[in-house]
Amino acid sequence: MREINVVTIRDAIRDLCLELCVVARSDVRRAFAHAAKQERSPIGRRVLLQLLENMDVAVQDRLPMCQDTGTVVVFAEVGQDVHIVGGGFEEAIHAGVHDAYTSGLLRPSMVQRPIGDRRNTGDNTPAVIHTRLVPGDRIRLEVFAKGGGAENMSRLAMLTPADGWDGVKRFVVDTVQRAGPNACPPVIVGVGIGGTFDAVGKLAKHALLREIGSQNPDPELAVLERELLDAINRLGIGPQGFGGTVTALAVHIETYPCHIASLPVAVNLQCGPAARHGVVMLPRDDS
Repeated sequence: MREINVVTIRDAIRDLCLELCVVARSDVRRAFAHAAKQERSPIGRRVLLQLLENMDVAVQDRLPMCQDTGTVVVFAEVGQDVHIVGGGFEEAIHAGVHDAYTSGLLRPSMVQRPIGDRRNTGDNTPAVIHTRLVPGDRIRLEVFAKGGGAENMSRLAMLTPADGWDGVKRFVVDTVQRAGPNACPPVIVGVGIGGTFDAVGKLAKHALLREIGSQNPDPELAVLERELLDAINRLGIGPQGFGGTVTALAVHIETYPCHIASLPVAVNLQCGPAARHGVVMLPRDDS
């Protein structure tokens, strides 16, 4: 049994939040550089190059790359042979978010009540936490700072099995088309298929954590991802909605078995320039 103190968890969350809101991941930069070469619209290409420049400025000045520093979403895998000591696991995550957002010029965006008195909590807590118990004696924390604009344009549908692949494709493409410029394209499109009403949205969000452009290990899903990306980029929305051939950088799909009468589908959109997530394993490899 390995003991991990909540202070270690708190500090890991704090450090990840401070880093991912400022420093663009390498796959994001590669995707934008490739998109700038592929974009046929001069305005669209200029927008993509400006977004790449913005990533450089954020690192140089140690400032957030986007003013919307998001809801903190944590996907935690806790080894069943881990003993967390010194306090509560979720409380440690919230404390790490508090420390990052009150010390790092990160905008607090969470309100205490979703309706009525929408008073800001002042420190971007609480985080949204998804925890799985897994074999082993380590903790894996994947932290996602999810902006509100693209999140607001996401959708979920309870299709029927008769809708099949064509129904899924129509729903995904229609969601991106309805979003237009409001999701800050070029977007990353996370698609969840299967599970239940509550589970399919989580699938879609988790799909956004894949490396941009990585191939789905399921050959049938890999083909569907390419078909959807091609269809979305034919919509002509373009970077930031100014028109062009790059509306999405990638489509990533995750699936789960479902009831014989159901075909749940969720689409979670992510603003490409602010695709902010990072991973830490505890204890750290260098500890």
